[in-house]
Formats: sequence, structure tokens, C-alpha cells
Amino acid sequence: MPLWPRYSSPDDVVEIERTPLSERGLPASTYELLCRAAQLWPDRTAAAVLRSTEHWQDPVKLTFAELHATVNRMANLLAGIGVGRQDTVALLSPNCQELISATLAAQAAGIAVPINPALSEDHIAELLQRSGARVLIAAGPDLDPVVTEAAFSLAKKGLVDTVLLLSPTGQAPAGPATTVGDASVDYLTRRAADASSEQFHGDQPGPGDLAALFHTGGTTGTPKLAAHTQANEVADAWMLAANDLLDEDAVFFAALPLFHVNALMVTVLAPLFKGLSVVWSGPLGYREPALYSVFWKVVEHHRLTAMSAVPTVYAALAASPVNADISSLRHAIVGASPLPAAVRAGFEAATGVGLVEGYGLTEATCVSVLNFPGATKGSLGCRLPYQEIKAVHVDDDGQWHEAGPGTRGLLVIKGPTVFPGYVIGNGPDGLLLDGLGKVRDGWLDTGDLGQVDEDGFVQLTGRAKDLIIRGGHNIDPAIVEDALLSHPDVTGAAAVGRPDRHAGEVPVAYVTLAAGATTKTEDLVRWADDRVGERASSPKSVTVVDQLPVTAVGKPYKLALRADATRAALSEALRELADVHAVEADIEDGAIVVTVSADEASHATVRRALDEYGVRWRITNRTARKADR
Repeated sequence: MPLWPRYSSPDDVVEIERTPLSERGLPASTYELLCRAAQLWPDRTAAAVLRSTEHWQDPVKLTFAELHATVNRMANLLAGIGVGRQDTVALLSPNCQELISATLAAQAAGIAVPINPALSEDHIAELLQRSGARVLIAAGPDLDPVVTEAAFSLAKKGLVDTVLLLSPTGQAPAGPATTVGDASVDYLTRRAADASSEQFHGDQPGPGDLAALFHTGGTTGTPKLAAHTQANEVADAWMLAANDLLDEDAVFFAALPLFHVNALMVTVLAPLFKGLSVVWSGPLGYREPALYSVFWKVVEHHRLTAMSAVPTVYAALAASPVNADISSLRHAIVGASPLPAAVRAGFEAATGVGLVEGYGLTEATCVSVLNFPGATKGSLGCRLPYQEIKAVHVDDDGQWHEAGPGTRGLLVIKGPTVFPGYVIGNGPDGLLLDGLGKVRDGWLDTGDLGQVDEDGFVQLTGRAKDLIIRGGHNIDPAIVEDALLSHPDVTGAAAVGRPDRHAGEVPVAYVTLAAGATTKTEDLVRWADDRVGERASSPKSVTVVDQLPVTAVGKPYKLALRADATRAALSEALRELADVHAVEADIEDGAIVVTVSADEASHATVRRALDEYGVRWRITNRTARKADR
């Protein structure tokens, strides 16, 4: 069948591409994808949502037919209050059953703008203004009172015209309709109750229409809004679903927040293609400590087949004793940040389940690379069908030159999942988009360094961009830098990621001070903590330096600072080992490599400690240099 070619090995990728993607019969939009699922599997469970970890045995279930009907009611309501094809709808809430439907409805009626509720109110306000959203779907007070308060504050400032509240999973609306400022406020399900559930009667989305705007960390300013077309999302979802990893009987576990593109693509849209059932955790997802104490029982009870998470989650699960029958769990997908060898070894040894790595970025919709179970190439995986990936060298004039198979360079991606650009404003015909230099002749600059072999397998060797990735969460270093630069004694600031055994990376900062300044580093940490948009972005340390490093042409050179932060982190990790004599961090081919000088008797202990971090390293004898890894 055109829609489902054989796709179980790297050799299948080229064969799949012999048929143009346009002949695969993909749905025109995410709404059409939902309609297809409801027609094929009306009575099958689409989503089983846990009200909380405490109620892990008693989810609230929604069939594909019920999901379709709910989305229709919500989308028709949105169209009825003026949301059209070019209009945006912001969503601000922790996960719940209604948020799944609301996200799909926003894409059916207009353009969805999922926002991280942990952002500061100022950042949320800026994202609302940049996107042009005048309708805000937000958590109600029984679901998240802090988010409700923020929504009402935004309404009082005149930033939105309509606030539609979400209830906790399994609960009915708990308060009356009202007004806040000039904005009307009501519960989404109550206001949509009388809308048509049979179909969406508004302007149907097409492949070229925008489906969503996702905020993503950049190298300057506040988070950017990356636009996705309907075709972007449908294509990437199909590429994931086409893989033979999952069949129609698979049950997926979802616990990543829906403001993150991975949650939408991997656990909402891709399952729609094959009618997969998805079990959703409670509102806190993987951030709820209680989940880990019952996780294996959840696997057994719901017969989970697959899951998707970041390395920190798998590290925590590896430390949670397996106290149930988890034989149903076949695949555990991992991505968003580097996977330390010790996390892989620990999880696979504890569970017998192999980790399947993936790689992607918001600007390429979500996933561009996915490995195959049992792959032995030591890479992140193979490119997905219809996505081209190569490494290029960048010359002094900024021109790209193809590096060739197996040669390190800047990774670039081309294909149907590459985004149309970032939102830079609003015009008479809708949102104004610009690639801001990220896309050249259809090729997307990933900002990552790596190599691609002749079979399309990708290896990462470093990161050219400044983004800090903490447990899969993108942190814009400019947020930290702007906070520090607002201090009267700070004359320069640079924030980078420091390796962390739990979070992958944490933000740290380097600053220069005015002559005669006596400000202490702990004062600067507190200063930044009070001013960044979210606690996760607060620098864990601030180091005062005489000058910040720059390139030969005077541009900031953060790679040197990342190397210093890496050296400091691993020096601290190995501090208790008496046989370790030196820890150095060097920059080789654009990548940071740590060299540890230690007596040979301690190599095994040092190796175990280094495997806790997602960095490249080698061990040398004190008397003779000897590469270890």
C-alpha cells in the first residue's frame, strides 16, 4: 500500500523514496488525519488519561470517535467566536484530557500556539503579542491556580479578548462564566457543549496553512516562535508512524508536556496514523516524583509497548526497582539531549529494554533521525525517509561546502519537515515569517556539529549553537545574560551549558566587572535568579573573568567557555579520586574532548564516573599518554 511501505531497516529508506511523498496519500491536515482515525477505528481507545499518579489504575478514556466529536465542538466554538484560518489560539496549561482535544481543535480552526506555563508572565505576554493570539485556552483554578491567575492578569492588561478554561481530567467545570477586564471567561467544554460535534464547519485547513507556532530557544533575545505548516506536521508524523517499530496494537505512554513539539508529534499525531492507544500521565508528567515509584506497575497494568522521554527520565527509572511484569515494553525512545553511556547501560541492564535514540529540532518539525533497535553503529540513528542530512564546512566568508560522508562538519537538513520560518510580525495577509538566516536554498542549519555516513547514519560531535539543553528543556543563554547585564557592576556576560550527570546540562555564566567593583559571585547568582523568566534558567554559578574570549574577528567565542565549564564539572566529579592528577578540556574539530590523567589502577573507576556525563573523553596514564575512548 502506498501509505505503508516496508520500513524496518536502513536499506528501506532509499526504496521508500522511489515513490514521491506526494503519491503516498497523506492527509491534507492534522484535522483530516483525526477524521481518518475516527472513521477507521471509532471504538478504539485513543487516549487514556490519568487524573493523577494516585489513580494510575483508573484512567479517563476517550475513543477516536469521542476525540473527533470533542475536537469538532471545540473547533466550531473557536470559529464561532471569530478564529479563522490566519488566527492564532494560545494554549497555557499542564497536560490534561481537554488540552489534547483543544490543541487539535486550535489547529483545525486556526493556528495553535502552545506556551510553557512555567515561563514568566512577561515572556508569556510577549509570546501572545508576537503571535497575535487574542484567544487564550488556559488551566482553570482546579487544574493549576497559578496559571489561572496569570491568564487573568494577562486579560486585565488587555492582551486577550477571550479566556477559555480547562478542567482537571475527569472533572466538570467548577465555576460560572464571568469577565476579567474586557475579556470574557468561561470553561471551554461548557461553552462548546452546544456546538456541532459531527464535523468542523469552518474553513478547512490545507497542507500549506500554518498549524502551530512553537516557542524555541534561540541565541538572542526571548524565545522565538517557529512556524509549522500542516504539511510539516503530517509528513513528520507519517515518517514516525511508517517505521515498523510500532504496530496497530501498540500502546504508547505519554508524559512530556504538550507545549513541547515532541509530545504533539510523537504521542498525539503519529499514533493517529495507525490508531494507536496512548496512556497519558497526570498533569506533572515525568516531573512528578511519585510516578517513578509506580511506573513499572503502570507498564504492567496498561500493557505499555513504547514510551518517549529524555535521558534524565531513564536515569531515574534505572534507579527504580522493577517490581512488575514489564514484558510488554518493547521500545523506549530517547532524545532531546545527549545520552550518557552510563544511563543507557543502567536502564538496559535494569529493564532489558533497549533505548532507541532519535534526533531532531523544532525548526525541522520534530524528528529527523531515528535509530533501529539493536543498531550497532554507535550513532544517533538513520535519517528518516524524504529528509536529506549532510555535513558542510563553513568558510571564512560564511559559505557552505559539502564535507562528504564520514567527515565532520555543520549538520544541515532538507526536506518536507523544514519549517517556513520564525514569526517576525503580522501583516494584512497574516503572520510574517523569516528564516533569519537558518535556511539556505531549502537547507536548515541545525547548529549542531557531526558527520553522516554513506548509509545516512548521523553522529553528533558537538554543538555550534549557544543553546543550553537542561533535561530536554531549551534555555536561551541571552535570558541569563540580559539578567546579569542589568547589574550595575557587570560589563560583559556569557552563559553556557555545564555538563550535569542528572540534567545533561545546567546553565552557568561568566562575567566581567567594572574596574573597582567588589560584587561577589553569590550576589550575582541571586541577582540573576530574581530576574530570569523561569527557575530552570537560573545560572548555577557565576565566574568572574578578566575578559570574555572572542574570535579573531571579535565575535564572542563561547566554545572556550563551554570547555572551561566542562573541565570544572568533571574536575569536581573526580575530586575524591586520589589517583587522578589532571583534568583538561580541549577543543578538537569544533568539539570538546576531556582528557583525564590518572594512574592506571584507577582507570576503571574514572571510566564509570565519566560515563555519567554526555561528553567526549579519554583517559591517559600519568607517565604515558594512552587514548581510552
